[in-house]
Amino acid sequence: MTVLGIDPGLADTGWGVVEFDGQHYRPVSFGVIKTPSGEDLQKRIYTIASDLGEVAVRYRASVVSMEDIFFTKNITSAIPVAKVIGAILFRFSEMSIPVHLFSPLQVKTAVTGMGRAEKLQVQEMVRVILRLKSIPKPDHAADALADCICYCSTLSLKDKLRT
Repeated sequence: MTVLGIDPGLADTGWGVVEFDGQHYRPVSFGVIKTPSGEDLQKRIYTIASDLGEVAVRYRASVVSMEDIFFTKNITSAIPVAKVIGAILFRFSEMSIPVHLFSPLQVKTAVTGMGRAEKLQVQEMVRVILRLKSIPKPDHAADALADCICYCSTLSLKDKLRT
């Protein structure tokens, strides 16, 4: 199975592609979609959704794993991210590719075993799990790869519970 992980954001949306056979991870590619702050909001959101659709086609993604929105106090910064998430959900719905949303707590727990793990701990575990030589850069790409791992480990656990 080929999983496309997404760390949504308006300025920087991270993406990562991982192949998973039920036991082993194989990192395929990762990157970031950047949109300029001076550009029209509608154009930025369209670019993100469109470019992610192209990534999914290029790598033949069978499923998408995306971090859901999280905010504590600043709802104004969360609103643009929520719009990006909506556009991504729409794009993959058009493509008939299922999207699974995970909270930051779920992603951190799946990758490190600790829901309150620090960002660097998550990135280091992504490096270890995917057997990479260094932590993926930029940070948003590493976060997207963590989303892939979260989906795969959740899927593995569900499979184990069924047997």
